[in-house]
Amino acid sequence: MGAYQQAAAQIVEAIGGKENIVAATHCVTRLRFALKEEGKVNKEALERIDVVKGSFSANGQFQVVIGQGLVDKVYDDLVELTGIGRATKQEIKDAAEAKLNPLQRAIKTLADIFIPILPAIVTAGLLMGVNNVLTGPGIFYEGKSFVEVHKEWADLANMINLIANTAFVFLPGLIGWSAVTKFGGSPLLGIVLGLMLVHPDLLNAWGWGAAKEKGEIPVWNLFGFEVQKVGYQGQVLPVLVASYVLAKLELFLRKRIPDAFQLLLVAPLALLITGFLAFIAIGPVTFAIGNAITHLFVTIFDTVPALGGLLYGALYAPLVVTGMHHTFLPVDLQLIANTGGTFLWPILVMSNIAQGSAALAMMFVTKEEKLRGLSFTSAVSAYLGITEPAMFGVNLRFRFPFIAAMTGAAIAGMFITINKVMAPSIGVGGLPGFLSIVPQKWTPFFIGMAIAIVVPFALTFVLGKVRKAAR
Repeated sequence: MGAYQQAAAQIVEAIGGKENIVAATHCVTRLRFALKEEGKVNKEALERIDVVKGSFSANGQFQVVIGQGLVDKVYDDLVELTGIGRATKQEIKDAAEAKLNPLQRAIKTLADIFIPILPAIVTAGLLMGVNNVLTGPGIFYEGKSFVEVHKEWADLANMINLIANTAFVFLPGLIGWSAVTKFGGSPLLGIVLGLMLVHPDLLNAWGWGAAKEKGEIPVWNLFGFEVQKVGYQGQVLPVLVASYVLAKLELFLRKRIPDAFQLLLVAPLALLITGFLAFIAIGPVTFAIGNAITHLFVTIFDTVPALGGLLYGALYAPLVVTGMHHTFLPVDLQLIANTGGTFLWPILVMSNIAQGSAALAMMFVTKEEKLRGLSFTSAVSAYLGITEPAMFGVNLRFRFPFIAAMTGAAIAGMFITINKVMAPSIGVGGLPGFLSIVPQKWTPFFIGMAIAIVVPFALTFVLGKVRKAAR
């Protein structure tokens, strides 16, 4: 039996045997299983296998971290060994979703909508960070920005800002595409719906407050019924709800309209009806709900900033474990749209860095060669914003590093919240995250990063040595 066949056999045995496997597939780095009973998994035996770098359960899937390039070889031998068919990622998702409760399904739905558009949002955030460096006063010259001193750079900075802002200005178009796809409709109609909600003929959402004070909000007069001509730039809830309505309406019409007339009737009717509903009811109601959510978070963090930062910093990592952290990305985007920045995302950066620091400390605590290598590589990954290898492969496995990371993140989160650190965009949730912070708040942000590095590292190192001495 070859090395990969032996590893595959050991993995199958550790997860409860082939009779416990409903379906299996793999991504770039992980084996993904839909299991009958996750309680049958022997995690200790699983993580003793040489090729396994960690394991965790998320959204009803049990995932085994193998590594890029190796995972497909182990998967091929696993399929041959067990005789199970090769499953697609969607089949695994469908099998896993059947075991989720309503709350878990709702969270998974949000994740499935926002994860595909996250690269565009993060890229936009990074580019906006570059623009912040060029246009922020006091970074290179006292009281002046780089482009004020070097005026030949001004147009370049303006072009970078335009490119960066596109993803946020047309965010409903991105969400419409992803949400309608998730709900089973036509992606192209989702894009049209999203762009329709930010049409240039509409009053820009960012100017709605000023227009309301002046009493200058434009309206459509529909036979005596007035509808506000307001766009939803940067808004999340209006396009989410409208996308659900559009997808379900499209599916409803496709089942009832003969094939010969579908091209002429389905898309126009679905888009027209959804459009009317979006401007007459969905938009105004969800816009008000979005404002209420924003007001709630702003009030909490304005009234008790220390407590808000402390709790969110401590709880963000456990939210990642449960998958509930996906529910806060729409909140971040809503805060950016309504207030010009989010105070939640900078705390996410603190949590990610803290998890990386705790994993890095384990490299100096343990003598196990495999764990030392995993600790270092997962720490680097966490410092660049990807925490799953550090959390599931190292920190949760030994518990005390995870608690140390939560402690460091809580202190760092409290510090930056007290100092009102804001991010006008979402970028890389790790060390490069400072690019997405307003330049005026870089100093407290860097101090927060130092706390998130030093505290978890020191706590993990000391606790690791104490635990080792106690054995």
